Amino acid sequence: MDVQTWTYILVGITFAIYIGIAIWSRAGSTSEFYVAEGAVKPLTNGMATAADWMSAASFLSMAGLISFMGYDGAVYLMGWTGGYVLLALLLAPYLRKFGKFTVPDFIGDRYYSQIARTVAVVCALIVSFTYVAGQMRGVGLVFSKFLEVDIFWGVIIGMAIVFFYAVLGGMKGITYTQVAQYCVLIFAFMVPAFFISIQMTGNILPQVGFGSTLSDGSGTFLLDKLDQLHTELGFAEYTSGTKSMQDMFFITVALMVGTAGLPHVIVRFFTVPKVKDARISVGYALVFIAILYTTAPAIAVFARTNLIETVSEKPYEEMPAWFNTWEETALLNWVDKNHDGIINYGPGSAITGSPDIKRDGLEIMRGEYNEVLVNNEPTSNSNELYVDRDIMVLANPEIAGLPNWVAALVAAGGLAAALSTAAGLLLVISTSVSHDLIKKQINPDISDKAELRYARIAAAVAVVVAGYFGINPPGFVAQVVAIAFGLAAASFFPAIILGIFYKKMNREGAVAGMVAGLLFTLAYIIFFKIAYPELNTPENWWFGISPEGIGTLGMLVNLVVSLAIGMIYPDPPEEVQEMVESIRYPK
Repeated sequence: MDVQTWTYILVGITFAIYIGIAIWSRAGSTSEFYVAEGAVKPLTNGMATAADWMSAASFLSMAGLISFMGYDGAVYLMGWTGGYVLLALLLAPYLRKFGKFTVPDFIGDRYYSQIARTVAVVCALIVSFTYVAGQMRGVGLVFSKFLEVDIFWGVIIGMAIVFFYAVLGGMKGITYTQVAQYCVLIFAFMVPAFFISIQMTGNILPQVGFGSTLSDGSGTFLLDKLDQLHTELGFAEYTSGTKSMQDMFFITVALMVGTAGLPHVIVRFFTVPKVKDARISVGYALVFIAILYTTAPAIAVFARTNLIETVSEKPYEEMPAWFNTWEETALLNWVDKNHDGIINYGPGSAITGSPDIKRDGLEIMRGEYNEVLVNNEPTSNSNELYVDRDIMVLANPEIAGLPNWVAALVAAGGLAAALSTAAGLLLVISTSVSHDLIKKQINPDISDKAELRYARIAAAVAVVVAGYFGINPPGFVAQVVAIAFGLAAASFFPAIILGIFYKKMNREGAVAGMVAGLLFTLAYIIFFKIAYPELNTPENWWFGISPEGIGTLGMLVNLVVSLAIGMIYPDPPEEVQEMVESIRYPK
């Protein structure tokens, strides 16, 4: 069977499982909808947390970024892994002991202020919508390639599935669906890694194969081979870094503290019965996450090596079938700048403007070819190949010549990763509106049934907005997600940390800090990413910090403003300080 048939079968089976779980675990109360009644077992919660955590950015884009960025791409691996450890040690047990439904719930009660609650809701919505944009792009990528449907209808299908189990089951349905999705995504990620590791190095474990010699008898180490391929094409060595140490540091910290401030991950620790269970589930989740995260660098190296050896300096007419099918998605493009019919691959952009174009100018979506010649030489650079980083994991089995069912399995895994995180984010958006705005502020006397209805309406609206972002993708999945992490770092993290560990932190300081950190980070990102993208270069960045790393500086702005403003106003009421003591020091 071909890849498309296999994909229909595997995706159809997994979608049927998700829908069946949603029907079985339908939420009947707000407690079930928000936190699954706090009755989820640690092992189950650990697996669900891992699925919630490992989004399309982890599954699709992280290995793609490392594949193209080499050493520099490791910043995402370090930041996200370190961030989860930070979350496990500093936040999860304490927030579970607090025992409410949401992060804005904690902010509002800890800082004894509805204004603080409202600011936290706004932060949660901005972070969640930014993050969910990356997930829906991942859904669109998979559908447009493997099911050969228009990206619009692909996103609509993904929206319908998420709508069904997120709106019907709430946290209860999402939790058990995410367990199934973790099993799908980790199996889909590891199977091709095993195959390719054996194929290239003779070792079944990709983590070992990554540092082994090639199986061709040459005695050459895989990474040395890739360094050689890179230098021959004019790229920097794969194992060398080009980013400044300063920017690497700021991006890593932004990803770490942003992780610890992500509301859709934090809320998972409200779903277990006891504080001890929160700690245990964190440990399980770390093990489940480590399986994928230790494999991603190996997949990146396998995919990059195979891609270069397959396409570089080869006639276009000799390209394998996968090359042409990916061209149809506009996620891979060849521009014959010197009209010799040979694919010349090297540093620089093959095209100008946005890369979302069709080959040969049959359809120009956004952008144009960069092939103006002067003395038969391109005016900018000689690179003729554009490859979207987000396709590397999806295309990896085809590039390596693996069976069609493996490629289809990866497609099902990519959908599982994107949909699991999208569901968690949609629940955060839903509860922020129904619980933190309507129940806690607008109509405190609302019935449980009415609150549940508003939660489902809010989730439905959020699904539609998320779908819009999938149809109109904002950029590379991992880059969009990195920005969401930066926003979480600049807004939530200082307020939560100070709220737990500094009992004299008052509402005025916390609110001022959240607003200052969020506005500063948003302004910087909008300036360089949206308003003036042509200025988005290291020479123009403040202190050499990229938009992906500015969340660290935003966090520092938040902390300074919080502490400075907090010193002007009175300490929190005595009962609030006692509440903080009870969170930190269990009886």
